[in-house]
Order: sequence, then C-alpha cells, then structure tokens
Amino acid sequence: MSANLTNPAAAPLAAFDAIDLTRRLIDIESITYNECAVGEFLAGFLRSRGFAVETMPVEQDRESRCEGERFNVYAHNAGETPDIVFSTHTDTVPPFVASSEDDEFIYGRGACDAKGIIAAQIAAAERLRNEGVKVGLLFVVGEERDSAGAKVANGNPRGSRFLINGEPTDNRIALASKGTLRAEIRATGKMAHSAYPELGDSATHKLIEALHRVLALPLPTLAEIGPSTLNVGLIEGGRAPNVIADHAVAQLMIRLVGPSEETRKALENAVAGLATVHYTLEIPFMRFRHIAGLPSMVAAFTTDVPWLTAWGEPLLLGPGSIHVAHTPHEKLAKRELQEAIDLYVDVARRLVSGEA
Repeated sequence: MSANLTNPAAAPLAAFDAIDLTRRLIDIESITYNECAVGEFLAGFLRSRGFAVETMPVEQDRESRCEGERFNVYAHNAGETPDIVFSTHTDTVPPFVASSEDDEFIYGRGACDAKGIIAAQIAAAERLRNEGVKVGLLFVVGEERDSAGAKVANGNPRGSRFLINGEPTDNRIALASKGTLRAEIRATGKMAHSAYPELGDSATHKLIEALHRVLALPLPTLAEIGPSTLNVGLIEGGRAPNVIADHAVAQLMIRLVGPSEETRKALENAVAGLATVHYTLEIPFMRFRHIAGLPSMVAAFTTDVPWLTAWGEPLLLGPGSIHVAHTPHEKLAKRELQEAIDLYVDVARRLVSGEA
C-alpha cells in the first residue's frame, strides 16, 4: 500500500459543483480492469480538497488495459480513525458512453452506477468533516465483475463503525439485498450419426429435460423481501445439427433471499439422473437496519457489501435507478444527486450520534 498524507485545509474549502464532478468522472473511461485513470484522478482531486489519500493496489487481470497499477482509493482526515465511511465503486460496465446533460438529467456510462454516487459521497464527506464528524471515503475497483477491490479493502480495515455503500436505490434505504448463486448444469452423452439416434446418447436432450425440471421448481420466498428468482442465461453444447451431442451446459443465476442450502439441494434433486450441478459463485443475502422516517426498498441486485464487512455495520443507499444502470440510456436526475448529498449527511449524523 502506498500513502500520500495531506493535512486537511485550515479553513473549509468552497463547495465544488457535484454535477460538474460527475461529468468529469463519466468522461474518464473506467470499464472494469481499466480503472487506473479514474483512480489517479480521484486521488488527486481528494488531495486537492485536503484529504489524506492512500492507494491500495489490486492485482491486475489479464484483461486489463492499464499502463499503471490498478488500485482502490481511501481518503480521510490525517491522524483520525473515521466513525463512518462512504464507499462505492469506480468501475463501469461496457460500453463507454461519454457524458452529456440537459436541464433535468446527467447522461453517460456511470451516471448513476456509480460516478454520480462518488460525487455525492465526496460532497457529503466534506460537509460532515466541516462539522467535526470523523469521516472517510473508500472507492474500490472491480465491483462489476468479481469485487476484487472490495476483497482487498476488507483485508485493510480502518476501524470505522459504519459503512454506507452507494448503489442506485432511488435514494431509498435498502432493507436487504438479494444474494447470488451462479451454477452450471452439465450433461454428457455419446456422439453418433443423427440418422441413428439409437446409437448415441444426446446430452442436449438431457439438458433440455433438466432445465424443464429446474424451471418448475418452487424457490424460497420471504414475505417482507419477495421471491428468489432464476435466470437461464447461457446454453451451449453439441457439435453439429447432424451429430448426436456428447456435451451440453447451461449457466444459471439465482437471486437468493436467504441461505443457499435449500436451493442447492432442490437443483441437485431436480437434475439427478440427467446432469450434474457445479457452483461457480455465491454472494450471500444481506439484511440492513431500517432508519425511521426514510423510504425503503429491497435491492434485487448484489453489491460489494458482503466483501466489506470489516469496515463496520453496512448500509446501502444511493441516488439513481437500477433500471437504467447497465443500459444505453443510463442517467441521473440532477435534483436526485443534490438530494443524495443531504440524505448522506443526515444518515451519517444520525448513525454517529446514535439517533438512527
């Protein structure tokens, strides 16, 4: 880990324009594994605002196009252990879309997921710092793929009591976030000429029947959260239309509303005799505290929160709609961005004072 420590400014700095900062961040392409430039920009910007800044190197991936190192950015007041840390991610999904704006919205890749959130969190942290609240900022890489940055950060906690993770929740406090179980269903068979199917054993036919059974499964549900959901995202297999298939595989993603054991057992029983199940990823279901007076929601998506448990009690909150994230029309309402700054400040005050 490298560190560059800068004492906070003696007097509060003039507030910056959060809309302008959001657009500047959007215009730095930072598709996962290429977060170097946005990390360097954020580190420099935060130093210029009087924060002590540390960088946490994260291992490069073979897909990376960074010329320099890839890293998380952690900012705080020199000599202080923060009570509360704001966190979100610096990477985006492809493709890159440059920023634009009209009277109502900011547009571009990362507008709501999560570069507008970065701007709101920095603005909120500055206000809290000026009030004497011990606050930090943690911006991590890799959330959109494997949470590599969050996992590195979790090995380097800073003693904070609370962590507010930023994702698009429409400025509603999340009561829970669904987990993820990713699985492959694999079928095997025996090749033969398609004119003589009795000489072969079709893996694709087995897989089709296995998936028919899987799609008919009743999945767990929680009254206050909602149902688990299942998506068959990819199917592949076989050699050619005139060849009995000797292999076939389907990739599934299930959004969990509790522990995975019941769902795993149901999957395995459903495909027994036809295929096998192999699990490639699990992210646990999470519950969060409710804060009185704030509108709430349940996040059907997963976040970095399960990999940041060493940073204090987690909460999930941020401006923007998840329904436009990852789309060509990603946007963030300017009004909602400004409201998020006030909301972050209010929630942080209440948490630190024990009023939440």
